[in-house]
Amino acid sequence: MNVIEAARELGKALQADPRYSQYNAAKLANDNDAELQKKIAEFHEKRAALNVEMGKTDKDTAAITAINNELNKIYMEVTENPNMMAFEAAKAQMDEILESINYIVTCSANGEDPMTCPEKAPFTGCGGSCDSCSGCH
Repeated sequence: MNVIEAARELGKALQADPRYSQYNAAKLANDNDAELQKKIAEFHEKRAALNVEMGKTDKDTAAITAINNELNKIYMEVTENPNMMAFEAAKAQMDEILESINYIVTCSANGEDPMTCPEKAPFTGCGGSCDSCSGCH
């Protein structure tokens, strides 16, 4: 078996994992939740409106505050939607397994034994930037 065939086998194994099924079911539930999709579209519209208002040379602080308040309200409605909450939980589980796969492959590419390298990178503390962070531990 070559490395590409092994990757395809890994892909099949990933799709057989219950976390994959849960993720897909949660994504489908999100996609089919008309009210949630409406709120997400409304959120994007308000965010665009806020960006337009913020980009003006003569900023209307009252308008910015009002749009920002509406944006925050919609955001809370989206994040508190049961389908979105289930999706976020399922996505976190998928992200975790994908991070483990990536770490094992990376360790293997660096010469470590793939059968004994850890599933997760050791926590080295916060570097202060969240840009490339996988989350606080």
